Amino acid sequence: MKLSREAIEQLAIHLETCELEAKDTPKITDEHPDMDWDDAYAIQDEIRRRKIARGNRVIGLKAGLTSHAKMKQMGVETPVFGFLVDYFSVPEGSEINTSELIHPKVEPEIAFVTKAPLRGPGCHIGAVLAATDFVIPAIEVIDSRYRDFKFDLKSVVADNCSSSRFVVGGSMAGADDVDLRTTGIVLEKNGEPVAFGAGAAVLGHPAAAVAMLANMLGERGEEIPAGSLILSGGITEAVAVQPGDDVTLRVQGLGSVSVRFK
Repeated sequence: MKLSREAIEQLAIHLETCELEAKDTPKITDEHPDMDWDDAYAIQDEIRRRKIARGNRVIGLKAGLTSHAKMKQMGVETPVFGFLVDYFSVPEGSEINTSELIHPKVEPEIAFVTKAPLRGPGCHIGAVLAATDFVIPAIEVIDSRYRDFKFDLKSVVADNCSSSRFVVGGSMAGADDVDLRTTGIVLEKNGEPVAFGAGAAVLGHPAAAVAMLANMLGERGEEIPAGSLILSGGITEAVAVQPGDDVTLRVQGLGSVSVRFK
């Protein structure tokens, strides 16, 4: 690690304040160009600690930048991970207040809910599918705190991978009941299709992203607990939204999920 504990705590306060007050900021590596991966995740961990201390509950995890489309869009090459807390979850069909966000975008995803813990190293797709209680369609709302959505990978890791809101809905299915690799999706905005894709866009299989997450956590001595909700990563590029937009995700064999923005 290159940053002091004091610097990590101050950066965590800064980034979380930007999230809670919907204010943007230049990427933190502008002032801390030497920060390393341990620093980035330490800042994220401190943000998580602050939320838990405030009474928020961690309900799951997310894999980020797991599709080739997302990597190309963001100019990065390595997947990352973040955490999800209770207030990120939005009821299906409800409204999201854009005044609480900076520059929201939506991503179509497949969410996994675990019935058994997953731990690396050596976690693989088969282990993920065996540990999965069910899969369900999800719309993730990402909202980077960085000005103009411009950041490098260490900055976005520190910012909890742009986590802000998500909604799940549609139909639940067992992991063995649907071929997640070939499952097709259509993302609609205001009734018009804006993105198409299939599960294979996420590292060849969405469960591969969950296995990757378990292995990355295993390197830190952590695991994915049973009962966790895991967002496996955007299947397509993120789509910007604004007040008045209605977004629907249709997933082959899993129904649809919708959310509105006001």
